[in-house]
Amino acid sequence: MSMPSTLVVPAEQPLVAAAAPAADHTARSAIPTLAPAAASPQGTPLHGATGAPGDFLDWTRIVFGRLSHRFDHAATVDLLTWAVQTFGAGLSVGTSFGASGIVLMDLTLRVNPDVDVFYIDTGYFFPETLGLMKRLEAHYGRTFRRVSTQLSIAAQEKRLGPRLYESDPDLCCHVRKVLPVTQALVDSTAWMTAVRRDQAPSRRHTPLVQWNERHSVVKIAPLAQWSEGDIWTYIHEHHLPYNVLHDQNYPSIGCWPCTRAVQPGEDLRAGRWAGANKIECGIHWDVRK
Repeated sequence: MSMPSTLVVPAEQPLVAAAAPAADHTARSAIPTLAPAAASPQGTPLHGATGAPGDFLDWTRIVFGRLSHRFDHAATVDLLTWAVQTFGAGLSVGTSFGASGIVLMDLTLRVNPDVDVFYIDTGYFFPETLGLMKRLEAHYGRTFRRVSTQLSIAAQEKRLGPRLYESDPDLCCHVRKVLPVTQALVDSTAWMTAVRRDQAPSRRHTPLVQWNERHSVVKIAPLAQWSEGDIWTYIHEHHLPYNVLHDQNYPSIGCWPCTRAVQPGEDLRAGRWAGANKIECGIHWDVRK
C-alpha cells in the first residue's frame, strides 16, 4: 500500500490541551491542521525529491521527529484522529490484548470502528487471553485479524528442538512473534501500538510518532505518555473487558511458558521471561543484533 502523497504536520503554534486535567489524555485539545493529508496544501511531501538516495530515511526521521514533538503537547484523541485521517485503510492497530492494548483499541475504534486490528497468535496464549479475545469481539461486534507463523509448534520442536522458549527464548520470539508482524504489516502504511514509556527502561524514550525502518511503516504510540494508573482508570470508567489474570498479579501477559505473576515491588514486566536476562520479545526492539 502506498504512502499518502502528503503528510500534514500540525502547525507550529503552541499546542496546549484546552483546560483539561493533566491526566485526561482523551480530552480534545485545540489542534489546527488535522484535516486529511490530501486536503491540505500545507502538507509536507513524504516522497518528495530530496537529493541523494540515502536522504529519504533521514528526512522521514526529521519529519516524524517534528510530529512526535508536536503531539507530545496534544491530547491522545488528536493523535488518533490525525492517524485515522492521514492513513485511512493503511492504518493497522496491533494488540496482544493487554490492558494498554484494550485502551488503544477502544480509543481508536471510537474514531473509526472499521480500523484494521490484528493480533499475533503464537500458539502459546493463556486460555484466559483467548477468552478475553472472544469477549472483546462480542463487545465490539466485530472480529480481529489473526496472524501467525506458518511453523506449527510441533514442526518447530522437530526443527529447532523441544521447549525453544527455554533453550533460546530470543529465537522463539523471533519465529513466533517478530516474523509474523512483518507479515501482518505487508499491506500497511502505519502501525499503531500500545507501548508506554513507563513499562520498562527500554521503552522510556518511546516517541509518539516515528519511522520504522524494519517494516517501512510509520509507527505510532498514542499511549506512550500514559501511566499504568491512567490505563486502569480508563478501563474501569468505560467498563471494558480485560484479562482476569491482571487480578492475579500478572500486570504484563505474554505466552504462558514465559510469563509468571510478579511479586510486590517488582517491575511491571518482571514476570516476562523471568531468569532469562530478557525484557523484550523483539517486536519493538531488535534483541537479536
